Amino acid sequence: MFAWFQRLLPRKGDFFGMFEAHAATLVAAATAMAKLVDGGTAHTEQIAEINRREHEADEIIREVLTSVRRTFLTPFDRGAITSLIGAMDDAIDEMQDTARAISLYELSTFEPEMRQMVGIIVEAADLTAEAIPMLRDITRNGTKLHDRTEKLVQLESRADVVHAAGLKKAFKEHKSDPMQFMVAREIYKHLERIADAFEDVANEIDGLAIDHA
Repeated sequence: MFAWFQRLLPRKGDFFGMFEAHAATLVAAATAMAKLVDGGTAHTEQIAEINRREHEADEIIREVLTSVRRTFLTPFDRGAITSLIGAMDDAIDEMQDTARAISLYELSTFEPEMRQMVGIIVEAADLTAEAIPMLRDITRNGTKLHDRTEKLVQLESRADVVHAAGLKKAFKEHKSDPMQFMVAREIYKHLERIADAFEDVANEIDGLAIDHA
């Protein structure tokens, strides 16, 4: 009887801790991507690191989704929790897809615009890691959160500009080699999707700040 009663008691999951752990995987994977495109030789190691971080992120999101179902008291609406962690997970999934494409096409050199986009992605991951802990006291941190999310949106706009310039440059340089252009376009597509995913993260955080701050 007592065990049955205990199961009915309100329980709290450590959602903030899980959000922060996931944000740490984003930073680590983005850092590995930066090393991957910097012209070094440790490509296999960096791709393995991105894959490892993506697997860690998968474990975290599974824990979040399980906790949402089992926890009576949640800090935010359940839909908001799953939307935020889902957007974060999309970002690292796209990083893994980018690493897979780089491995598939055996790329070892990268255009300056590609490296610029990866630099923007690193900034976005760092900003996300700054913003997520602020959710613990969302009322007091509303203004700071909005500042971080605004910067994330601006980064996505910068990424769009670099993406367009890089794609145009690749088209001009590879007119006589369509396959090379297709490979470049594929990499740019994945990089753009990472930046878009971080904008989605910003929108989810901003929505929480508006609703709760």
